Amino acid sequence: MTTPENPEAAESPDDVLRELASWHEEVRAQFPILRAEPGLAYLDSAATSQKPQAVLDAVQGYLTTSNANSGRGSYPWANRTTALVAQARRQVAQSLGDPDPDRSQVVLTSGATEALRLVARDWLAAQLADGDEVIVPFADHQANISPWQEVRDLLARQGVRVVLRPMPYQRGSGDYDHVALAEQVGARTRFVAATHVHHVYGNDMNVHRVRAAVGPHVPICLDASQSVGHQPIRLDALDVDFVAFSGHKALALPGTGALWARQARGPELRPGGWSGTPNTVGAVSLSAALDWLRDTDTGRVHRWTRALTARLTDALSRLGSYQVLGCRTSLAAGSTVQRRQSLVSFRHRAIPSGDLGFILFDRGLMVRSDQHCQGASGEKTGSVRVSTHAYTAVEEIDRLVEALRALD
Repeated sequence: MTTPENPEAAESPDDVLRELASWHEEVRAQFPILRAEPGLAYLDSAATSQKPQAVLDAVQGYLTTSNANSGRGSYPWANRTTALVAQARRQVAQSLGDPDPDRSQVVLTSGATEALRLVARDWLAAQLADGDEVIVPFADHQANISPWQEVRDLLARQGVRVVLRPMPYQRGSGDYDHVALAEQVGARTRFVAATHVHHVYGNDMNVHRVRAAVGPHVPICLDASQSVGHQPIRLDALDVDFVAFSGHKALALPGTGALWARQARGPELRPGGWSGTPNTVGAVSLSAALDWLRDTDTGRVHRWTRALTARLTDALSRLGSYQVLGCRTSLAAGSTVQRRQSLVSFRHRAIPSGDLGFILFDRGLMVRSDQHCQGASGEKTGSVRVSTHAYTAVEEIDRLVEALRALD
């Protein structure tokens, strides 16, 4: 695993948690579901996030004052709804640090899966010819694998052979192997699919190095489902062409998401077919969630969640019964390499992960315990994944550590 280029990666977790303690208390108080269930610790935010009162209020306010269809009427409720959907698109671009919003495009979707399929079906398929190659991260989330397989199969039925090349990974760390990637890219490489933060290993996948490896002309499509809403995003630094994410992981309602398209490499994205009625409630929730994240400060969210996961991995590194997935070098306190980004996955050496999940729930700890929708080239057996957000408390991580220590 590579050394961090951001000096915050070397911050003392304990110092960060002390510095942001009062901030966290104010943040946590804004989540009604957590106040209603004080005995439960929700540690599954990578699957879906909880919703702050501001998002719930925005949804309730919209449904009770302006509920109408978007782009279908000229009366005030319909006009306000149309404006709210347009506002959500603008906020997505702003939250991503879009360097050229006049040229780019934002499409609201039902989530990251639909967004990635939209790129595959309505953009990539028309760009590929017989013998072209697409690089696919087969050890990442299945949502960033299936769309590219579907394009290959669609074109194969038309007599066009497209080759899916596997994204290379560093052995044992879960990081992309950027050296091997550079060697793999050839004259027929037309497209690269990548992930910003890995949903099992918690690694920042160093997308800027993917760009360096593939060169300036190959389009890159980024699954940012585990980074949007968890940390600041700067598109000018990432230099990718598409960014997809799910709103429900970023404090918005389920069934929301977005696709951002740069419109610089290749033709303009033109979503095909009749779009139908948009998810107006989802768009309102996404706007409110992005507002909340801006006001709360995603930089602080990032520092808080990274400090929590460092606290957990530091504890796990001292317990002999657990295997933490991903880079081993990053586990020790004071590590100089990249720490986990908001989530940690691990196994007990004797207790199956499914059983461990039930044991932890008996102690009021809600974690995910399965294979986490990872692709076929990923982990072959399940694991427990602990994932955090701004509302996750230090006490909850410490409760988890004590429960794990009792099973060591």
